[in-house]
Amino acid sequence: MNMDLVVQVPRWPGPGETVPGERFLQVPGGKGANQAAAAAALGGEVAMVGRVGRDAFGEALLANLRRFGVDVSGVAADAGAPTGVAVIGVEPDGENRIVVVPGANGRLRPEDLAAPACADLWGQAEVLLLQCEIPVETIVAAARLGRRHGLAVLLDPAPPVPLPEEIWSSVDACLPNQLEAGVLTGRPVGDLTSARLAAADLLARGLRWVAVKLGAQGVLLGEGSDFLHIAGLKVPAVDTTAAGDVFAGALAVGLTEGLAFAAAASFANRAAALSTTRPGAQSSIPRREEVDALLRPPAGPATSPDDFRNEVEA
Repeated sequence: MNMDLVVQVPRWPGPGETVPGERFLQVPGGKGANQAAAAAALGGEVAMVGRVGRDAFGEALLANLRRFGVDVSGVAADAGAPTGVAVIGVEPDGENRIVVVPGANGRLRPEDLAAPACADLWGQAEVLLLQCEIPVETIVAAARLGRRHGLAVLLDPAPPVPLPEEIWSSVDACLPNQLEAGVLTGRPVGDLTSARLAAADLLARGLRWVAVKLGAQGVLLGEGSDFLHIAGLKVPAVDTTAAGDVFAGALAVGLTEGLAFAAAASFANRAAALSTTRPGAQSSIPRREEVDALLRPPAGPATSPDDFRNEVEA
Protein backbone atom coordinates (compact mmCIF):
# COMPACT_ATOMS: atom_id res chain seq x y z
CA MET A 1 0.00 0.00 0.00
CA ASN A 2 1.80 3.11 -1.27
CA MET A 3 1.10 6.74 -1.81
CA ASP A 4 2.08 7.39 -5.44
CA LEU A 5 3.84 10.66 -6.22
CA VAL A 6 3.42 10.95 -9.98
CA VAL A 7 5.32 13.38 -12.20
CA GLN A 8 4.57 13.73 -15.90
CA VAL A 9 7.80 14.42 -17.78
CA PRO A 10 8.67 15.06 -21.45
CA ARG A 11 11.37 12.39 -21.09
CA TRP A 12 13.25 10.59 -18.35
CA PRO A 13 16.42 12.44 -17.27
CA GLY A 14 19.85 10.95 -17.79
CA PRO A 15 22.51 10.70 -15.07
CA GLY A 16 23.11 14.07 -13.44
CA GLU A 17 20.44 15.73 -15.59
CA THR A 18 17.40 17.75 -14.51
CA VAL A 19 14.30 17.99 -16.69
CA PRO A 20 11.19 20.10 -16.02
CA GLY A 21 8.09 18.22 -14.98
CA GLU A 22 4.76 19.06 -16.54
CA ARG A 23 2.30 17.89 -13.87
CA PHE A 24 2.35 16.46 -10.35
CA LEU A 25 -0.24 14.12 -8.85
CA GLN A 26 -0.48 12.52 -5.42
CA VAL A 27 -2.65 9.43 -5.74
CA PRO A 28 -3.24 6.23 -3.73
CA GLY A 29 -1.34 3.22 -5.08
CA GLY A 30 0.64 0.11 -4.21
CA LYS A 31 0.13 -3.08 -6.18
CA GLY A 32 -1.94 -4.83 -3.52
CA ALA A 33 -4.14 -1.82 -2.87
CA ASN A 34 -4.53 -1.17 -6.61
CA GLN A 35 -5.66 -4.74 -7.22
CA ALA A 36 -8.05 -4.65 -4.26
CA ALA A 37 -9.58 -1.39 -5.48
CA ALA A 38 -9.88 -2.70 -9.04
CA ALA A 39 -11.58 -5.90 -7.94
CA ALA A 40 -14.03 -3.98 -5.76
CA ALA A 41 -14.79 -1.39 -8.45
CA LEU A 42 -15.48 -4.16 -10.96
CA GLY A 43 -17.96 -6.00 -8.78
CA GLY A 44 -15.94 -8.10 -6.32
CA GLU A 45 -16.33 -8.34 -2.55
CA VAL A 46 -12.79 -7.61 -1.36
CA ALA A 47 -10.74 -7.58 1.83
CA MET A 48 -7.21 -6.13 2.00
CA VAL A 49 -4.43 -7.45 4.22
CA GLY A 50 -1.45 -5.15 4.60
CA ARG A 51 0.34 -2.53 6.65
CA VAL A 52 0.60 1.26 6.57
CA GLY A 53 2.30 3.82 8.79
CA ARG A 54 0.50 5.89 11.40
CA ASP A 55 0.69 8.99 9.25
CA ALA A 56 -1.35 11.11 6.86
CA PHE A 57 -0.51 8.93 3.86
CA GLY A 58 -1.68 5.81 5.69
CA GLU A 59 -4.95 7.44 6.70
CA ALA A 60 -5.54 8.60 3.13
CA LEU A 61 -4.88 5.13 1.68
CA LEU A 62 -7.29 3.47 4.09
CA ALA A 63 -9.99 6.08 3.45
CA ASN A 64 -9.62 5.64 -0.29
CA LEU A 65 -9.98 1.84 -0.13
CA ARG A 66 -13.07 2.26 2.03
CA ARG A 67 -14.55 4.50 -0.68
CA PHE A 68 -14.12 1.59 -3.11
CA GLY A 69 -15.92 -0.68 -0.65
CA VAL A 70 -12.84 -2.66 0.38
CA ASP A 71 -12.79 -4.22 3.86
CA VAL A 72 -9.59 -2.83 5.48
CA SER A 73 -9.95 -4.54 8.86
CA GLY A 74 -6.91 -6.64 7.96
CA VAL A 75 -4.66 -3.60 7.47
CA ALA A 76 -2.48 -2.75 10.46
CA ALA A 77 -1.16 0.74 11.30
CA ASP A 78 2.55 0.56 12.17
CA ALA A 79 4.02 3.13 14.56
CA GLY A 80 7.57 2.08 13.65
CA ALA A 81 7.62 2.77 9.91
CA PRO A 82 6.13 5.28 7.48
CA THR A 83 3.59 4.39 4.84
CA GLY A 84 5.17 3.15 1.61
CA VAL A 85 5.79 5.65 -1.17
CA ALA A 86 6.26 5.25 -4.92
CA VAL A 87 7.82 7.99 -7.05
CA ILE A 88 6.63 7.62 -10.64
CA GLY A 89 7.79 9.39 -13.78
CA VAL A 90 5.34 9.17 -16.70
CA GLU A 91 6.46 9.99 -20.25
CA PRO A 92 4.18 11.32 -23.06
CA ASP A 93 3.56 7.85 -24.54
CA GLY A 94 2.28 6.61 -21.18
CA GLU A 95 5.35 4.55 -20.29
CA ASN A 96 6.50 4.89 -16.69
CA ARG A 97 9.50 4.42 -14.43
CA ILE A 98 8.95 3.77 -10.73
CA VAL A 99 11.01 3.95 -7.53
CA VAL A 100 9.37 2.36 -4.48
CA VAL A 101 10.25 2.96 -0.81
CA PRO A 102 8.51 0.05 0.99
CA GLY A 103 8.13 1.57 4.46
CA ALA A 104 5.50 -0.31 6.48
CA ASN A 105 4.95 -2.80 3.64
CA GLY A 106 8.31 -4.32 4.50
CA ARG A 107 7.13 -5.08 8.04
CA LEU A 108 4.16 -7.28 7.12
CA ARG A 109 5.08 -10.60 8.73
CA PRO A 110 3.72 -14.16 8.33
CA GLU A 111 2.29 -14.04 11.85
CA ASP A 112 0.17 -11.03 10.84
CA LEU A 113 -1.80 -13.30 8.51
CA ALA A 114 -3.17 -15.22 11.50
CA ALA A 115 -3.95 -12.13 13.60
CA PRO A 116 -7.57 -11.85 14.83
CA ALA A 117 -8.36 -9.17 12.26
CA CYS A 118 -7.33 -11.53 9.42
CA ALA A 119 -8.13 -15.00 10.71
CA ASP A 120 -11.79 -15.05 9.62
CA LEU A 121 -11.02 -13.81 6.09
CA TRP A 122 -9.40 -17.05 4.92
CA GLY A 123 -12.54 -19.14 5.31
CA GLN A 124 -14.69 -16.56 3.49
CA ALA A 125 -12.55 -15.98 0.40
CA GLU A 126 -12.47 -17.62 -3.04
CA VAL A 127 -9.41 -15.96 -4.57
CA LEU A 128 -6.13 -14.74 -3.07
CA LEU A 129 -4.16 -12.09 -4.97
CA LEU A 130 -0.47 -11.82 -4.07
CA GLN A 131 2.19 -9.33 -5.15
CA CYS A 132 5.89 -8.89 -4.34
CA GLU A 133 5.91 -5.56 -2.49
CA ILE A 134 5.88 -7.35 0.89
CA PRO A 135 8.55 -9.70 2.36
CA VAL A 136 9.05 -12.96 0.46
CA GLU A 137 8.48 -15.09 3.55
CA THR A 138 5.08 -13.43 3.99
CA ILE A 139 4.19 -14.11 0.35
CA VAL A 140 5.07 -17.80 0.80
CA ALA A 141 3.10 -18.05 4.04
CA ALA A 142 0.05 -16.39 2.45
CA ALA A 143 0.18 -18.72 -0.55
CA ARG A 144 0.28 -21.74 1.75
CA LEU A 145 -2.68 -20.44 3.75
CA GLY A 146 -4.59 -19.82 0.54
CA ARG A 147 -3.93 -23.33 -0.70
CA ARG A 148 -4.87 -24.80 2.68
CA HIS A 149 -8.23 -23.02 2.57
CA GLY A 150 -8.96 -24.00 -1.04
CA LEU A 151 -8.57 -20.54 -2.57
CA ALA A 152 -7.44 -19.90 -6.13
CA VAL A 153 -4.01 -18.36 -5.49
CA LEU A 154 -2.93 -15.78 -8.08
CA LEU A 155 0.63 -14.42 -7.94
CA ASP A 156 1.56 -11.19 -9.70
CA PRO A 157 5.38 -11.43 -9.46
CA ALA A 158 5.92 -7.68 -9.40
CA PRO A 159 8.32 -6.17 -8.74
CA PRO A 160 10.55 -9.09 -9.78
CA VAL A 161 12.28 -10.56 -6.73
CA PRO A 162 13.94 -13.95 -6.13
CA LEU A 163 11.23 -16.43 -5.16
CA PRO A 164 11.87 -19.83 -3.55
CA GLU A 165 10.88 -22.88 -5.59
CA GLU A 166 8.60 -24.01 -2.78
CA ILE A 167 6.11 -21.25 -3.55
CA TRP A 168 4.96 -22.78 -6.84
CA SER A 169 3.32 -25.73 -5.12
CA SER A 170 0.90 -23.27 -3.50
CA VAL A 171 0.18 -21.06 -6.55
CA ASP A 172 -2.53 -21.67 -9.17
CA ALA A 173 -1.74 -18.81 -11.57
CA CYS A 174 1.24 -16.58 -12.29
CA LEU A 175 0.61 -13.20 -13.95
CA PRO A 176 3.97 -11.74 -15.04
CA ASN A 177 4.60 -8.99 -17.55
CA GLN A 178 7.33 -9.41 -20.17
CA LEU A 179 10.16 -8.31 -17.88
CA GLU A 180 8.99 -10.43 -14.97
CA ALA A 181 8.48 -13.49 -17.17
CA GLY A 182 12.06 -13.08 -18.36
CA VAL A 183 13.39 -12.82 -14.81
CA LEU A 184 11.44 -15.88 -13.65
CA THR A 185 12.46 -18.09 -16.57
CA GLY A 186 15.87 -16.72 -17.54
CA ARG A 187 14.77 -16.15 -21.15
CA PRO A 188 14.06 -12.69 -22.66
CA VAL A 189 10.40 -12.14 -23.53
CA GLY A 190 9.47 -9.64 -26.22
CA ASP A 191 7.04 -11.32 -28.60
CA LEU A 192 4.42 -14.05 -28.73
CA THR A 193 6.86 -16.85 -29.44
CA SER A 194 9.12 -16.04 -26.50
CA ALA A 195 6.06 -15.47 -24.30
CA ARG A 196 4.79 -18.95 -25.16
CA LEU A 197 8.17 -20.48 -24.24
CA ALA A 198 8.21 -18.60 -20.94
CA ALA A 199 4.63 -19.63 -20.18
CA ALA A 200 5.54 -23.27 -20.86
CA ASP A 201 8.49 -22.98 -18.46
CA LEU A 202 6.22 -21.61 -15.74
CA LEU A 203 3.52 -24.23 -16.30
CA ALA A 204 6.17 -26.90 -15.87
CA ARG A 205 6.51 -25.78 -12.25
CA GLY A 206 3.04 -27.15 -11.54
CA LEU A 207 0.93 -24.06 -12.19
CA ARG A 208 -2.60 -24.39 -13.46
CA TRP A 209 -2.59 -21.12 -15.40
CA VAL A 210 -0.16 -18.51 -16.70
CA ALA A 211 -0.92 -15.08 -18.16
CA VAL A 212 2.05 -13.23 -19.68
CA LYS A 213 1.07 -9.58 -20.03
CA LEU A 214 2.48 -8.07 -23.21
CA GLY A 215 1.38 -4.44 -23.02
CA ALA A 216 -0.06 -3.23 -26.30
CA GLN A 217 0.22 -6.79 -27.69
CA GLY A 218 -2.33 -8.05 -25.17
CA VAL A 219 -1.80 -11.20 -23.12
CA LEU A 220 -0.54 -14.72 -23.81
CA LEU A 221 -2.33 -17.42 -21.79
CA GLY A 222 -1.11 -20.89 -20.90
CA GLU A 223 -3.29 -23.64 -19.45
CA GLY A 224 -2.11 -27.24 -19.55
CA SER A 225 -0.69 -27.74 -23.02
CA ASP A 226 -2.82 -24.99 -24.61
CA PHE A 227 -1.61 -21.48 -25.39
CA LEU A 228 -3.97 -18.67 -26.39
CA HIS A 229 -3.40 -15.08 -27.39
CA ILE A 230 -5.76 -12.22 -26.52
CA ALA A 231 -4.89 -9.22 -28.68
CA GLY A 232 -4.46 -5.79 -27.13
CA LEU A 233 -7.02 -3.06 -27.69
CA LYS A 234 -5.98 0.10 -29.52
CA VAL A 235 -6.60 2.91 -27.06
CA PRO A 236 -5.07 6.39 -26.55
CA ALA A 237 -2.69 5.50 -23.72
CA VAL A 238 -2.00 8.23 -21.17
CA ASP A 239 -0.51 6.32 -18.23
CA THR A 240 0.21 2.57 -18.00
CA THR A 241 1.12 2.66 -14.30
CA ALA A 242 -1.64 0.41 -12.95
CA ALA A 243 -2.65 -1.56 -16.04
CA GLY A 244 -1.18 -4.81 -14.71
CA ASP A 245 -2.89 -4.32 -11.35
CA VAL A 246 -6.27 -3.65 -12.98
CA PHE A 247 -5.74 -6.82 -15.04
CA ALA A 248 -5.14 -8.87 -11.90
CA GLY A 249 -8.10 -7.44 -10.01
CA ALA A 250 -10.43 -7.91 -12.96
CA LEU A 251 -9.19 -11.47 -13.52
CA ALA A 252 -9.98 -12.32 -9.89
CA VAL A 253 -13.50 -10.94 -10.29
CA GLY A 254 -14.05 -12.96 -13.45
CA LEU A 255 -12.97 -16.17 -11.70
CA THR A 256 -15.26 -15.56 -8.73
CA GLU A 257 -18.13 -15.04 -11.19
CA GLY A 258 -17.53 -18.50 -12.62
CA LEU A 259 -15.82 -17.55 -15.88
CA ALA A 260 -13.27 -19.89 -17.41
CA PHE A 261 -9.70 -18.60 -17.13
CA ALA A 262 -9.54 -17.45 -20.77
CA ALA A 263 -12.85 -15.62 -20.51
CA ALA A 264 -11.82 -13.98 -17.23
CA ALA A 265 -8.53 -12.92 -18.85
CA SER A 266 -10.40 -11.42 -21.81
CA PHE A 267 -12.49 -9.35 -19.40
CA ALA A 268 -9.32 -8.33 -17.55
CA ASN A 269 -7.57 -7.38 -20.80
CA ARG A 270 -10.30 -4.87 -21.58
CA ALA A 271 -10.29 -3.42 -18.07
CA ALA A 272 -6.51 -2.98 -18.22
CA ALA A 273 -6.68 -1.28 -21.62
CA LEU A 274 -9.27 1.21 -20.37
CA SER A 275 -7.13 2.00 -17.32
CA THR A 276 -4.29 3.27 -19.55
CA THR A 277 -6.51 6.02 -20.97
CA ARG A 278 -6.48 8.03 -17.73
CA PRO A 279 -3.72 9.06 -15.28
CA GLY A 280 -2.91 7.61 -11.89
CA ALA A 281 -3.24 4.19 -10.31
CA GLN A 282 -6.52 3.70 -8.47
CA SER A 283 -7.88 6.82 -10.13
CA SER A 284 -7.52 5.05 -13.51
CA ILE A 285 -9.69 2.02 -12.65
CA PRO A 286 -12.64 1.80 -15.08
CA ARG A 287 -16.24 1.22 -14.05
CA ARG A 288 -17.78 -2.20 -14.62
CA GLU A 289 -20.24 -0.87 -17.17
CA GLU A 290 -17.36 0.58 -19.22
CA VAL A 291 -15.65 -2.81 -19.40
CA ASP A 292 -18.85 -4.68 -20.18
CA ALA A 293 -19.58 -2.23 -23.00
CA LEU A 294 -16.37 -3.31 -24.74
CA LEU A 295 -17.34 -6.99 -24.98
CA ARG A 296 -17.63 -8.25 -28.55
CA PRO A 297 -19.09 -11.41 -30.10
CA PRO A 298 -16.92 -14.52 -29.63
CA ALA A 299 -14.00 -14.87 -32.04
CA GLY A 300 -13.24 -18.39 -30.82
CA PRO A 301 -10.24 -19.98 -29.14
CA ALA A 302 -6.97 -20.77 -30.84
CA THR A 303 -7.11 -24.25 -32.28
CA SER A 304 -3.54 -25.27 -31.54
CA PRO A 305 -0.75 -24.27 -29.15
CA ASP A 306 1.08 -22.54 -32.02
CA ASP A 307 -1.86 -20.49 -33.26
CA PHE A 308 -1.46 -17.02 -31.77
CA ARG A 309 -3.62 -15.14 -34.24
CA ASN A 310 -7.06 -15.75 -32.76
CA GLU A 311 -8.47 -13.75 -29.89
CA VAL A 312 -10.19 -15.45 -26.99
CA GLU A 313 -13.32 -13.64 -26.01
CA ALA A 314 -15.75 -14.07 -23.16
